[in-house]
Amino acid sequence: MTSNTESLDVRVVGGGVIGLTSAVALAEDGHRVRVLSRDPADGTTSAVAGGLCWPYRIRPYERAVEWSVRSFQVLAALAERPEETGARMVTGTMTATTDGGGDDGLAAWYDAVPGLRRATAEELPEGCASGWRARTPLVDMPAHLRYLEQRLTAAGGAVERREVTSLEEAGAAADLVVNCSGLGARDLVPDPEVHPVQGQLVVVENPGIEEWYVSAGAGATDTTYLLPQPYGLVLGGTAREHAWSREPDPAVAEAIVARCAQRFPELARARVLAHKVGLRPARPAVRLAVERLSGGVPCLHNYGHGGGGVTVAWGCADEVLRMVRAVQEDRGPVRR
Repeated sequence: MTSNTESLDVRVVGGGVIGLTSAVALAEDGHRVRVLSRDPADGTTSAVAGGLCWPYRIRPYERAVEWSVRSFQVLAALAERPEETGARMVTGTMTATTDGGGDDGLAAWYDAVPGLRRATAEELPEGCASGWRARTPLVDMPAHLRYLEQRLTAAGGAVERREVTSLEEAGAAADLVVNCSGLGARDLVPDPEVHPVQGQLVVVENPGIEEWYVSAGAGATDTTYLLPQPYGLVLGGTAREHAWSREPDPAVAEAIVARCAQRFPELARARVLAHKVGLRPARPAVRLAVERLSGGVPCLHNYGHGGGGVTVAWGCADEVLRMVRAVQEDRGPVRR
């Protein structure tokens, strides 16, 4: 899509899925975009993510569902080219909504997912009273991040590997800054409400499991999920608030495999390929807002997506695009 407004020099801080998706949207709208990221894409939290498109540990619910529906549409289209984009459509079972029960604020999500239905008793594990069956995008995140970088480059954008010490520094030679720094926003903004939710997972050789499976209760520290990816079967997981360690815990890994093996006994003998830990950038609510930095440059904040980054990335990128146009028209709200 081509913008009818003036092209801007934009600096996007953060090279994870939120930053790259925002950058692609802006570059394809005609802006001159440079992503500033300390880490390569495969070194970001996004690269560790399981990649299932489903709202998880993200608020506010109503807006998160709108963003998720938009991302579902985009990822479903990208799934027509899985080898290029890393996105595939995969059927699976959600045995419990991620935030508990039928009144979880996700009703609009259930209505929007094509073909989603209640699981039958035969499709649910023993002891589980309810769940959902759906065919949703499942994203190979390292491959998808590479695709986004290539798409950005094709649109005239670029990625620069360097650490950003302040948003003012990022905006020194730019017309506008988009802050997609994730957990880094805690210090960079600074925003003390940003905190990690540690997630540990185990990648094993896939014994032939073709569907995804998730069981995650409201606010649960330990969850159970299986996500078949091209590089192996991803087993999870954990969701530990304010835990900062990125080192895999052998005892936690053993417990993850044991939980998954209760559902699929063959996993008890599966060869382990990798252990991974990621820190979800959580916040009481996603921050999508505009403020002016001390030098007067507008800064669009887009962070705090918790465990829902890939699920909401394209919806949030649309919001960023609208906010940029509003700033250009000098009618965007400035909030601090």
